[in-house]
Amino acid sequence: MISILPVAGLPEIREGDDLAQLVADRFALADGDVVAVAQKAVSKVEGRVVRLADLEASPRAVELAAGERDPREVEAVLREARRIVRERAPLVIAETRHGFVCASAGVDHSNAPAAGTLVLLPHDPDASAARLRDRFAALTGRAVAVLVTDSFGRPFRYGTADVAIGVAGIAPLVDLRGTADRGGAELRTTRVALADELASAADLVRRGKADGLPVVVVRGLQPQGDGTARELVIPPELDLFR
Repeated sequence: MISILPVAGLPEIREGDDLAQLVADRFALADGDVVAVAQKAVSKVEGRVVRLADLEASPRAVELAAGERDPREVEAVLREARRIVRERAPLVIAETRHGFVCASAGVDHSNAPAAGTLVLLPHDPDASAARLRDRFAALTGRAVAVLVTDSFGRPFRYGTADVAIGVAGIAPLVDLRGTADRGGAELRTTRVALADELASAADLVRRGKADGLPVVVVRGLQPQGDGTARELVIPPELDLFR
């Protein structure tokens, strides 16, 4: 049986906090647990926060803001973006340096630590996940997997769903190619995005942005393998939508 267990009672996360210690003080981890940590918490710990007052909007940012959005916020998006994928001012869909395609290059003001600040994605979410996993092992002696999760929109679908942008201690993809379906037909392309499924499952216990539940434990799966979230990003030469 798989259980989805929120880690309750965490304080407001701040730069430099020992997030693994805060979790371990409030939750008894078990071997095989999958610890899903919201990106905002990781970014805050790592100091990935900028002040609008420190940003000067470029002409391009002013153009994209279209009088409907603070152009300094759009400037932060442009600085975080590898390229702009689509735009309908003031909405910007961008590819980040990590290869993720998402709204505003992951730049967000919700649950920011103070008014007039923006939270950016971690520099390397896979490395963030690996550090947390190692720290959990050192603190508790337990072997767990760690996901760094974020809410992404999806092409052709309304609504957001949580996905894994950082992975450690679990294979992010389950490759079913070469296996057979119930009728005996060989599967040729099927790979299941297990890390994304776990990220969305963890989000089921959060009812809203104000719940204060940045860490959720998925128990009972017994994760196999290892890998990174980079494996979930389709390379340009195989992407039919670029």
